[in-house]
Amino acid sequence: MARILLNDGLDAAAVQALKDKGHDVDTTHYEGDELNAQLKTADAVVIRSATKLREPNIDAALAGGKLKLIIRGGVGIDNIDHVYARAKGIEVRNTPTASSAAVAELALAHMFAVSRFIAHSNVSMRQGEWNKKQYKGTELGGATLGIIGIGRIGQELGKRAQALGMSVLFTDLPGVTCDLPGAACVGLAELLAKSDYISLHVPFDKTKGALLGAAQFAAMKKGVRLVNCSRGGVVDEAALLDALNSGQVAGAGIDVYAEEPTKNQTLLNHPNVSATPHIGAETKQAQTRIGAEVVAILTERLGG
Repeated sequence: MARILLNDGLDAAAVQALKDKGHDVDTTHYEGDELNAQLKTADAVVIRSATKLREPNIDAALAGGKLKLIIRGGVGIDNIDHVYARAKGIEVRNTPTASSAAVAELALAHMFAVSRFIAHSNVSMRQGEWNKKQYKGTELGGATLGIIGIGRIGQELGKRAQALGMSVLFTDLPGVTCDLPGAACVGLAELLAKSDYISLHVPFDKTKGALLGAAQFAAMKKGVRLVNCSRGGVVDEAALLDALNSGQVAGAGIDVYAEEPTKNQTLLNHPNVSATPHIGAETKQAQTRIGAEVVAILTERLGG
């Protein structure tokens, strides 16, 4: 059967299912020249967010003449030079529905965290403090959430926000439709001006750079709370830090960073930041769904 490289791992049940189908499955994580060598002998490669497959990697695979399929276990495929791969005859797929709910729930968790001083309270109580009067929070109900990117994840977040009594605005690329009754489609400028909370769910375009920088933060409501569970590069981290220090941004929930693992300790240690290490899809349920979807794609494409 086929040789399948799972360079960033996969749910154990999915790995076993592939082995049961008779495939040669390699779960070792390779980098650099070792990765290129393995790509020459693989029929398919599955990656998550840790591995980037750029043109030199794809060229190495082409030299081997075997690679037919690249799968991103997750939604975004911006860590793959997918246009180049497809032009060279290599199919590129993802698992667009498997982790949407998990990422949406983490975004919502960050919204709660930066509104109710959850991290502050936890740390201070472990230090023997009882700072009840200092932690006057803000309710999500009645607030306006602006969602930048109304794909599957954005819509899942919008549904949950509406259930909490939030008004939802969204903006996206021209031609993108939204199946979310009650949500209003507005331009980016209007969304920035009217939102109490802003959550990003867009890919990073390296040719355009950060979507939110100093000018965009200045255009937001004073005291806005920002959540980024999409890609680190879409937010200018230096501009975000300035906005946090000035109070323009009251709090930020961050799961993704310009560099991962991030070395931006100044941002991580800001008292008004809720930080997680790119765990948007890291739930048991999402990992099971991602694994099952990957197996289905591999079976459809490679047989077994």
